Amino acid sequence: MMKQTIAALTILSLGAPAALAHVTLEQQEAAPNSTYKAVLRVGHGCGGEATQKLRVRIPEGVIAVRPMPKAGWELELVTGAYAQSYDHYGTPVSEGVQEIVWTGELPDAHYDEFTFRARLTDAFAEGQMLWFPVVQECATAAERWIEIPAEGQSADDLQKPAAGLRITAPKGD
Repeated sequence: MMKQTIAALTILSLGAPAALAHVTLEQQEAAPNSTYKAVLRVGHGCGGEATQKLRVRIPEGVIAVRPMPKAGWELELVTGAYAQSYDHYGTPVSEGVQEIVWTGELPDAHYDEFTFRARLTDAFAEGQMLWFPVVQECATAAERWIEIPAEGQSADDLQKPAAGLRITAPKGD
């Protein structure tokens, strides 16, 4: 019985790194035309090295991005023009944050979360997936969570999928 338990735990532990390795969003569904609080979960570094920088690319149609500062980490916002203008509570906006960069140190053995708020515009349809590509930089390596599934493909089919957010039905008044 003891050998079977050890064997089962060994098999489970071999599968665990793949399941826990991705940078993921805590809340993976949201409605269009709403404020969304994104929490990116980072469970490891790069091959044993500490994470020193985390970059997240903001998809088109996600506006009014406001990251949460982290104690001990520097915060940089990369801004630019949107492909089109969006309405933000009656005010047209045509540029904003396109990338958030946190720089600090997260040891490989630790877990942390990186948070930002944003407005999901009404440009999204129910069932649509939004992808937030994330690059995790370490001293001599990087984990590039940037793969976006092709039509008919699942994120589960990818080795380094971007963090995904499914658009749900719009909220009622």
